[in-house]
Amino acid sequence: MRISDALVEKLLKGHKVAEEQLNELKQQAKSEKKPLQDLVVKSNLLTEKDLTKLYAEEIDVSYVELNAKEIKREILRLIPERIARQYNAVVLGVEDDGSKLLAMEDPDDVQATNFLQKQLGTSLKVHIATSSNIQTALDQYRGNISSELTKVISPDEEEEEEGEEVSEEDVAEDSPIAQTVNLIIDYAVRASASDIHIEPREEYVLVRYRVDGILREANKLPKKVLNALVSRIKILSNLKIDERRAPQDGRFNFKVSGQEVDLRISVLPTSHGEKIVMRLLRKTGGIPSLAELGLAGSALKVLETNILRPHGIIIVCGPTGSGKTTTLYSVLNRLNTPKVNIMSLEDPVEYELAGINQVQINPAVGLTFASGLRSFLRQDPNIILVGEIRDEETGDLALQAALTGHLVFSTLHTSNAAGVLPRLIDLGAEKFLLASTMNAMVGQRIVRKICQYCKQSYPPPPQLIEEMKVILGNFFPQIQGEAKLYKGKGCEHCGDSGYSGRVGIFEVMGVSEKVGQLILEHPDSASIEKQAIAEGMITMRQDGYLKVLSGTTTIEEVLRVAQE
Repeated sequence: MRISDALVEKLLKGHKVAEEQLNELKQQAKSEKKPLQDLVVKSNLLTEKDLTKLYAEEIDVSYVELNAKEIKREILRLIPERIARQYNAVVLGVEDDGSKLLAMEDPDDVQATNFLQKQLGTSLKVHIATSSNIQTALDQYRGNISSELTKVISPDEEEEEEGEEVSEEDVAEDSPIAQTVNLIIDYAVRASASDIHIEPREEYVLVRYRVDGILREANKLPKKVLNALVSRIKILSNLKIDERRAPQDGRFNFKVSGQEVDLRISVLPTSHGEKIVMRLLRKTGGIPSLAELGLAGSALKVLETNILRPHGIIIVCGPTGSGKTTTLYSVLNRLNTPKVNIMSLEDPVEYELAGINQVQINPAVGLTFASGLRSFLRQDPNIILVGEIRDEETGDLALQAALTGHLVFSTLHTSNAAGVLPRLIDLGAEKFLLASTMNAMVGQRIVRKICQYCKQSYPPPPQLIEEMKVILGNFFPQIQGEAKLYKGKGCEHCGDSGYSGRVGIFEVMGVSEKVGQLILEHPDSASIEKQAIAEGMITMRQDGYLKVLSGTTTIEEVLRVAQE
């Protein structure tokens, strides 16, 4: 469903959304070149379901909520899958008089409606459903991964001997093994997985997907397919098929449902055979804005103020997989205009950003973070992104670049924002240089969001609310009546996990005059953090608790990633 911005505005006014909120969203849509409809849903002003219902009333079409598992496969297949996906439409039932019930994302699309009417016959009753609801129903065309793989892999084939050579027929483009690889990737993309793990065990091969940061078991394959499966992935990744004793890394592209996915492959020999991990990087979908990442209030204001300064350093910190690179890409996307020269030095380049000069480090030919940064300074940059400060030389060059009028962004592996400064001093940075060049430090973690389809409230234990009041202090919101927390019950949309999607929890520390003085006098993280909190900084844990109280995530998630 793609509603015009003018109609979205009309629907919101009818829903009595404040003029101020509406103007802010319109301004954001204009600056980020995004549809107003998307920003309304992402900002939680209205859910996709509520917006669709308002649209249904406006065009006088019945709204329907689909239960994908209840739609019979033979009913679904009255429209071929290719056409159903093209027009985002599904047949959900047939009435006694032969009338077919059709759910569409956009019933106002006259061309699509006319085509489907010819396909299904004239007796058609059209309803509207949310885009995500229809996508879940479309996935029923293929059943689950276990049944699909069972069709592809014949259970009565002879057992493959350990170390047996794989023939060309086994890994050909139309072979069962090639279809198996395609299915595994296809299901991973549709499950919004970030990684695929193919792990050999003694009796079988385990396939697991990492969804929203948590590994889920997807299927068990017979051990006999391992060698052919690994060989097929190696062929796609241009790796050595006959090398089974050494680790190998590669990559390849894959297209599924109109999405282009870049896969990074890591092959590692284990005691039961070669283990493969595939990292999925989607080339479509765009870069999220800072607000969409979860930055809000004073944290967002401090960061936005500092990224608009003409020079200095901003460091994002957190453990591996905490979303540091995504935050930096979001910042660069915000600053990306034809008036500035932005250069990035990464290991590896995860997403290609139009208009930004991205360089991947290659130590084999002497292109390291330090040597690349030295070359960057001769390329007349305004803004520089250094993937990570790993050593004294890179840190020193980054400080010098900031000192000579460049805006520098980088990452560090520290647990919180206050730990950045002592870590840089450990790497050999001069205190007076840090005090004069450091703009801000950002600490972050990622938590899973509660599924909006099965979200439900519950009364929390009184001691938990008391603890939250102590941690939040003046930031604890004014609540009318009893406090409520939220959790996901588990449904088909979230794979019964209760969670769908992820959001960041942040702490953003600006370097004020007093913090700068502390860097020169007592550069320990405890003193620096104490001063930043006194100046109004919201800590990661506090930000997490605020997101719990707003119903974005659960207390368990915040404690999982931000427990001290």
